[in-house]
Order: sequence, then C-alpha cells, then structure tokens
Amino acid sequence: MQRERVTDTIHVFRSDLYVQVTAGLVMTEAGAVLIDTLLYPEETAAIKRFVEQRLGSHVKYLINTHHHADHTLGTCFFPDAHVISHRLCRELLDTRGRDAIRSMQESSNDLADTQVVLPATVFDDQMTLTVGDQTFELTWSPGHSEDSITCLVADSQVLFAADTVMPLPTFVDGNIDQLVGSIQRLQHQPYETIIQGHGEVILRGELPGRLEEDLNYLSALKTQVERAISNGKKSPHEIADVIPVEACGKE
Repeated sequence: MQRERVTDTIHVFRSDLYVQVTAGLVMTEAGAVLIDTLLYPEETAAIKRFVEQRLGSHVKYLINTHHHADHTLGTCFFPDAHVISHRLCRELLDTRGRDAIRSMQESSNDLADTQVVLPATVFDDQMTLTVGDQTFELTWSPGHSEDSITCLVADSQVLFAADTVMPLPTFVDGNIDQLVGSIQRLQHQPYETIIQGHGEVILRGELPGRLEEDLNYLSALKTQVERAISNGKKSPHEIADVIPVEACGKE
C-alpha cells in the first residue's frame, strides 16, 4: 500500500493489491475522518495502525462513497466509527453487498473475517458534516453507481471524487448519462486537488483537461456502442469485442 500526503491534514492510501483503489484520511481536532476503506484487510489494518499509532488518533467518522466492496469491505474494522453514506448505499449494502461478500469469501480466505456494516446516518442529495475544525460537503454523484457520492473537504478544496472520477470512466451498475452529468458538475469548480477512486491524485493544473478527456471518452463510447448496435451487434460481449478503448480516446 502507498501513502501520499496531500496537505498537512489529508492523506491518501492507494492499494497495491487491488486496482489502485484509494481511501482518504482527514485529520481534525476531534479525531479522524476516513473516506472509504481498502478491499483487503491487511491494507485497511495498516491504515488503522497509521491513525492510531503514528498519529495518536482514532477514526471518528467513516464515509462510504458507494456500496462496492473495494471501497466498503474494511468498514467492519472500525467498530467505533460513525458510518455515513447515501441512502441508496445503505439499501444496496444490505442486499447486493451481502451477496457480494458471500461470493468473495467463498473464493478468498483473505476476506473470511470481513462483514457488511450498514451506515448509521444516510442522506439523499447533500449533507454537511462538521468535525472539529474541518467541514465536509457530501453530494450525491450518480453514474458509476446509483448511490455514488463525492466528499469535499471545504477549507482545503480537496475533493474525494471516489469512482465518479477514475482513470477509465466506468459505470458498473450505473448509468452513462448520469455519469456525464456528475462529471460536468465538477467542471469549473475551484478544487485544488481531486482524489480519484482508483489511481493517482489529480492536481489543480491537470483538472480541466482531465475532466474534459473523460467526458470526450464517454461521448465517443456512446457513439461507438450505438454504431455497433446499428450494425447488428446485440450482446454486451459482441459490442465490447468491436470497440477498443483506444477508439474512444483512452489508452
């Protein structure tokens, strides 16, 4: 696992074990706020040790940005944390989340001690959370999944975009048009930094070009899919076979 210090109070953890998934840590005068966890217990345990042993603090709040296991499965290792998410995230964790963890535990002994934790506080559109000297603005950001949110650390203008922003835009069980709308809402905002749900930190100077690139990719992808369907391709596998990522502007 890699750790990157973004500001004096913000750290990002990036997994070495699963597709560079990220988790964020924000230190406040009243304790730590953790934004997502990592999939494998050994990496989430390393985050916990860093907070408790290196920083001498504890995780007071844990924000789930969406229900996918690579972002939520480590929640169970912070039993004293108050967990917050979108309302749909709680519902999906209680259904798809339980099914997913059972399936993963059958194929990986590493996940045997994990369990689903349902958030204690949920919201629909927006929520403001103040912890000590830090304010967090949580916003519904559907597209990658229907329950996705972003988390802005207001004073530092650091946005934890979760899987709304990824190296390759993806809508696993979401909607391409909603994802386009969510990315468009991030444009022209005064963010200093965006933390992707996977991959490297995006700095201020990179943001305009990067978000435009993602929107162009999604537009090209939609056009390519429509063309494949008009040419008689029907199944998702048939369509995927004739649309290389490079044809949509990504590498």
